[in-house]
Amino acid sequence: MFEVKTIALFIITALAEIIGCYLPYLWLKEDKSILLLIPAAISLALFAWLLTLHPVAAGRVYAAYGGVYVCVALLWLWVVDGVKLTVWDVVGAAVALLGMAIIIFAPKSA
Repeated sequence: MFEVKTIALFIITALAEIIGCYLPYLWLKEDKSILLLIPAAISLALFAWLLTLHPVAAGRVYAAYGGVYVCVALLWLWVVDGVKLTVWDVVGAAVALLGMAIIIFAPKSA
């Protein structure tokens, strides 16, 4: 159960970060409303708060979170931006997830 909760929390954290960065991108590059900066700021604040909910040392969380972020960012690229992923994208995401799993789920010495 710990593993499922940890990965779900990582995914929600990554979505908050990506949304918080994507909305200003829409304003700056796609000529969308400046009002998008309001939900962007909220999303980035949520992202920072979510990082504090992880049950392990902060540095370890940030390192492992990077692996999940890579995968969620690639899914965003595919689903939201409509870019077809390559086999190398998928292999890279698998390697990143393996690294995350090793960092978070490996036995820790006291």
